[in-house]
Amino acid sequence: MNIYKKLFHYVPEKKIEGIGAIVFSLLSAVLICLGYYYLYEIIEKIIIAKDLTSASTTTIYAIIALTLGGISYILSATLSHIVAFRLETNLKKKGIEGLINASFRFFDQNQSGIIRKTIDDNTAMTHQSVAHMIPDMGQAFVIPILAIVLAFIVSIRVGIVIAIMVAIALFLMMKMTSGGDGFMNKYQNALNRMSGETVEYVRGIQVIKIFKADVKSFKSLHEAILSYAKYAYEYSKSCKIPYVVYQWLFYTIVAIVILMMTLLNKKPVDSYIAVELIMLLFISGIIMVTIMKLMWAGQYIFQSNFALEKLEKIYEDMNKDRLKFGESSDFDGYDIEFKDVSFSYGDNSVLDNLSFKLDEGKTYALVGSSGSGKSTIAKLISGFYKIDGGSILIGDKPIENYSEEAVASSISFVFQDSRLFKKSIYDNVAIAKKDVRREEVMRALSLAGCDEIIEKFSTRENTIIGSKGVHLSGGEVQRLAIARAILKDAPIVIMDEASASIDADNEYKLQLAFKNLMKDKTVIMIAHRLSSIENVDEILVVSGGRIIERGSHDELIKANGEYKKQVDLYNSTNDWRLSDERAF
Repeated sequence: MNIYKKLFHYVPEKKIEGIGAIVFSLLSAVLICLGYYYLYEIIEKIIIAKDLTSASTTTIYAIIALTLGGISYILSATLSHIVAFRLETNLKKKGIEGLINASFRFFDQNQSGIIRKTIDDNTAMTHQSVAHMIPDMGQAFVIPILAIVLAFIVSIRVGIVIAIMVAIALFLMMKMTSGGDGFMNKYQNALNRMSGETVEYVRGIQVIKIFKADVKSFKSLHEAILSYAKYAYEYSKSCKIPYVVYQWLFYTIVAIVILMMTLLNKKPVDSYIAVELIMLLFISGIIMVTIMKLMWAGQYIFQSNFALEKLEKIYEDMNKDRLKFGESSDFDGYDIEFKDVSFSYGDNSVLDNLSFKLDEGKTYALVGSSGSGKSTIAKLISGFYKIDGGSILIGDKPIENYSEEAVASSISFVFQDSRLFKKSIYDNVAIAKKDVRREEVMRALSLAGCDEIIEKFSTRENTIIGSKGVHLSGGEVQRLAIARAILKDAPIVIMDEASASIDADNEYKLQLAFKNLMKDKTVIMIAHRLSSIENVDEILVVSGGRIIERGSHDELIKANGEYKKQVDLYNSTNDWRLSDERAF
């Protein structure tokens, strides 16, 4: 009943259907056993009493009881499937809502393939468990008990034999699950891990084909497959002997009964023994089927608990590091200040008591080696992560004081790898602002230098583009992303290497788009092309999660520090050439 309480917690609107499924399941078990009781009376009246008239009447009762039992089972299964489909839907909705609101740290620490498989596989597992568990559960637990009662009604001898068979069957069932939850947890975890790693492998199939790599090249996937194979094989081996003995137990009884009935036909038949043997045959058949259902019920219970634990754990992780926002929607200004900010990805510390201030209306650039913390700083300003210590202020108020909507509307973030939706060019830009007018969208497209993109297509801005911008180059995708940011018109603009991996021609067009985007804004740029940041108001050099230098380009060049070294290194790499001799 504990698992039912857990499951019904996620489908309160279908609680009546769930209770109805349980009631019909129990009713079906009682009616089926009642039908077999009438069957016993029929056999007794035919063989012992020789009363065919009374046997005919009882036959009608048996048919009615068994038919109603079957109908009750169908009703239970129908109601349980309704509950199961709604449960799966609600759990997936909860997962989607969790992903929408999850912290960025959650996505940094969990592979997308494993997230997807965890939600998909475990919600499907709860559906399967509920849809089949409820109708089978009543029969699995009630029928063996009623069957033993019926066996003792037939005779003490039949009752003792059936009771012994049930005890042996239950013992064998326990042997088949002797690994317990610990073993099954390892098995299910291995299966989930293999599924998630396979999704990641398939997503990178282009790279795999280019480099002719096989599964052994992907160590984590290879290990996941071997781990799953190990537990699947061990589980099969552990079940082999108990399951074979279980089958021998019931099939041997059938063979013994048939043999004894044959021997009885060769001499005067003891009517009572004949009835007992026939009923032993019928009841042992019921027991065999219901004990199997009991084993499946145990598996369903485990799967439901396992699935819910996994889902609840991932739901919890989604919100664990999420920044909690306040209610304020008014900004006194757009100065940005870090006060003793500390932040880490798990055990990896990135920022430690970092303090600095950026003035409103100026353009800043963050430079530094990969892993220095510059992208983390940009994401923290946007409220993507919850900091470990200190405070981040915008307009002299901690970012947590503002509502999530206020922060989102005040900051535009242009990523290095911008994403487009499978919608029209117009809709991809219009998504940046609610209740936007058409002329506003077209103006943003024009300011971002997208006119020539639109003119390439006969349907212009109504052209449907792919989820990854399959019809557009990288530079064109970035210009559409900039058009979104221009339309949003947020007072703070953050660009995280937005011009990286763009060819020279597109970079010039992007710089024009950037100029329109940055006008009268507080701008924070992260760029690996140092030539593109020479004209910003101030450059901050980040190393090891600290600001080690700051100033204008000229000031930092004169200081002859880390920035000067990076500029010299950047310029020297631009001068690299291959001579004809080395080229061949």
